[in-house]
Amino acid sequence: MDSVRTAQYFKVQVPDKPGEGARMLSVLRAASINLLAFSGFPRNRRAQLDFVPEDPTVFLYAAKQAKWKVQKPKTCFVVNGDDRTGAVADLMRKLAESRINVTAIDAVCAGQGRYGALFWVKPRDVKKTANVLGIG
Repeated sequence: MDSVRTAQYFKVQVPDKPGEGARMLSVLRAASINLLAFSGFPRNRRAQLDFVPEDPTVFLYAAKQAKWKVQKPKTCFVVNGDDRTGAVADLMRKLAESRINVTAIDAVCAGQGRYGALFWVKPRDVKKTANVLGIG
């Protein structure tokens, strides 16, 4: 059985150069902050790092102490379940049938027969998505 939940994520823009992600992740490790997910990609000559912390309050405190410029939180969806052929296809089909456009998605095989996914929808579609997936 798949589990789906909403989570807050925080965007941080950093220079697109070696070591920026490692530096920031080291700060979180030192503060004992657990992440549900982490994603990074280039954006307009810089890099965008998205942090999905288990505890947003503790994350924000550590980010403030490190003097990070963190953008206001937004909502994403975190999925995990038993790995099987078509698991992500089933999720995407369900959203498509409800006319929900997925802005971005990352999905991985987590090993030991498990998979995970992280996806984003437009803010106006968050509530509808939660309802369609039975978490609203």
